[in-house]
Amino acid sequence: MKRLFIYTMLSIFFWSCNSDDPSEAPKVSTTFKFIHDWDGALIRDYNFGPIQYTTANGDLISFERFRYVISDITFTKANGEQIELDVYNLVDLTTETNMEYTPETRITPGDYSSVSFTFGLDNEDNAENYLDLNSANFNVPDMLGGGYHYMQFDGKFINSNMMEQGFNYHAIRAVDNSGANPSFPQDTFFTIDLGAITITNDVEFEVNVNIAEWFKTPNLWDLNVYNQMLMPNSTAQILMYENGQDAFSLGNVLQ
Repeated sequence: MKRLFIYTMLSIFFWSCNSDDPSEAPKVSTTFKFIHDWDGALIRDYNFGPIQYTTANGDLISFERFRYVISDITFTKANGEQIELDVYNLVDLTTETNMEYTPETRITPGDYSSVSFTFGLDNEDNAENYLDLNSANFNVPDMLGGGYHYMQFDGKFINSNMMEQGFNYHAIRAVDNSGANPSFPQDTFFTIDLGAITITNDVEFEVNVNIAEWFKTPNLWDLNVYNQMLMPNSTAQILMYENGQDAFSLGNVLQ
């Protein structure tokens, strides 16, 4: 009986010690669900084709392709500790693929002062080789600095001559001096901060993407001025960088 008592007490002691180990704490999965709209009107793949949306500048447009990459999902605790997931996901509204993304890495529940991700790829990640992005023709030509697009947004608009015209609103790393020795005036990837969140269980973050914002704030976008050949135009790329930061917001958090 005495041996049994000692064994029981030792078992409780070791269990108690192990339960205080953060590495042994239960972990949860995180899912990011991307929902797209035009100033509140839901956009799905079946909305592509007809000219039916009006930009803040009054330009009538249609969608033919809309896809973008997000990367480096980061969970920041109140003490500044960060859990950064070195991941990426190509969201393609055109075919409604990768609209939900669940990283393999699970995290501990708790209070997080910030949940964020990068729109596009930072310069280090942009220098890597991604076979799936290659096969998706998401590359940027070497003469424009190489790497990958951040976003491909294609469609048509009614120009000032009342004719249909194509546009290619493609976001990349801003580049000057296209050719053998391109230069980069500033970074054009940016961080989307979804704000402070308390995570208790497996969680799904709805990320709302208002596509109308790409034409609206802070730069009123005139498609008659900026419509094609925007990749080698660093001025246009910086305007996109500024407008895109208002396009993403946190929707419902489900857990």
